Amino acid sequence: MPEPLHALIPRLREICGADGVVTDPAARRTYESDGITYHAAVPGVVVLPTTTAQVAAVVRLCAEHRVPFVPRGAGTGLSGGALPRTDGVLIATSRMRRIIEIDTANERAVVEPGVANLDVTRAAAPHGYYYAPDPSSQQVCTVGGNIAENSGGAHCLKYGFTVNHVTGLVVVTPAGEIVRLGGKAADAPGYDLIGAFIGSEGTLGIATEITVRLVRAPQKVSTVLAAFDTMDAGGEAVSAIIAAGVLPAAIEMMDALSIAAAEAAVACGYPPGAGAVLIVELDGPEADVDAQFDEVTRLCRDAGAFGIRTASDAAERARIWKGRKSAFAAVGRISPAYIVQDGVVPRTALPQVLRDIARLSAESGIRVANVFHAGDGNLHPLVLFDDAEPGAGERAAQVSGAILDLCVGAGGSITGEHGVGVDKACQMPEMFGPDDLETMDRFRRAFDPDGIANPEKLLPTPRLCGERPRVNKGAHPLVAEGRAELF
Repeated sequence: MPEPLHALIPRLREICGADGVVTDPAARRTYESDGITYHAAVPGVVVLPTTTAQVAAVVRLCAEHRVPFVPRGAGTGLSGGALPRTDGVLIATSRMRRIIEIDTANERAVVEPGVANLDVTRAAAPHGYYYAPDPSSQQVCTVGGNIAENSGGAHCLKYGFTVNHVTGLVVVTPAGEIVRLGGKAADAPGYDLIGAFIGSEGTLGIATEITVRLVRAPQKVSTVLAAFDTMDAGGEAVSAIIAAGVLPAAIEMMDALSIAAAEAAVACGYPPGAGAVLIVELDGPEADVDAQFDEVTRLCRDAGAFGIRTASDAAERARIWKGRKSAFAAVGRISPAYIVQDGVVPRTALPQVLRDIARLSAESGIRVANVFHAGDGNLHPLVLFDDAEPGAGERAAQVSGAILDLCVGAGGSITGEHGVGVDKACQMPEMFGPDDLETMDRFRRAFDPDGIANPEKLLPTPRLCGERPRVNKGAHPLVAEGRAELF
């Protein structure tokens, strides 16, 4: 542990208590990465605050000594956004998990950042409400982490992302000040600082109290699972559904490889022989859902669907969603290692981009499983490789980067909901020019002039971006400088 950091340990224990400061090397390794495990660094020290005041005191101490800090939620992120600093403080909000208030009169909930996403819905459900953003990891991912990454989920087609469901924040700035933004009201005058903070990946501070919208539970929900011979046929069904003026709560698609993985992992029982499956969920007033249901099933059959299955109760819906919700982890059943990618294309560009991904896979000999939000063009290609094979990781990373190039070339983005973090920071110049990036950096430094809030994330850092990001197999710059360890 660097000496300047070691000197802060007594003060940190005064702030968070002896059990709220982790210094043991083995225990610190627990926090060395998020869901992207090939970016790893053992944090210098970990603190586990339980109140806004404690978070502010820790950040003020870091600011006083110009020590970098990194916020962390549940560690389920998929961009290296919570990658620690070996010379810094990792501020884990996992103990801040109070649901402060369920206010159904105003259709709001007030929660701490360590509350699991799904727990908001569980608390609101007895009152006839739920929290709409639903990442696949919603059972474990935290609202604070969702704020940092502006997470979405399967139902973002109809209901939008995290930013569309947050009306108030209590924020600890990089100087350690406690600031309240917004509240329970629908809108606040002035600059949209809440919108700027959400998705800033911990570079503008730490949210310690969050006010979210609650959505009234729909009168009826129906779910359709349709199997197709090809991805193109499934894509035709998606286009036809949207063109018909139907706005489903969710439209999800999986290809044959991801279906095989899900079957091996959770035995989801999707129709055998399917080249693609489409999950369409409808919600709203009963009469509307019934009419849309008939239209969706007809359009799916017209596009060549077979094995159409429907669900109208929670248990049947859970069985249909089981394969899709477990898809990322399930791929581990068919591949020793894989890269989870996240890119966006205009919905009309989906068929061509998927064909181009298939071409990249065939040319490289690297399998790619496709799972995606078909309604809004948010792709989650899973690039499979054997990490025991020399050079396989690098080849997989090249295919992964090429897929993002396809997304940008089609008028899309390098990320839809997983964030940029450290994993994609060096690809930001593919979307933004030097003036754009300089403006973003100026905005960031208006909040954090000393650059201590989650440094080297989101925006490209020349020292780290001398080459294209890749699976870390050798001398990563952090390792070469003695600031990180590889295990």
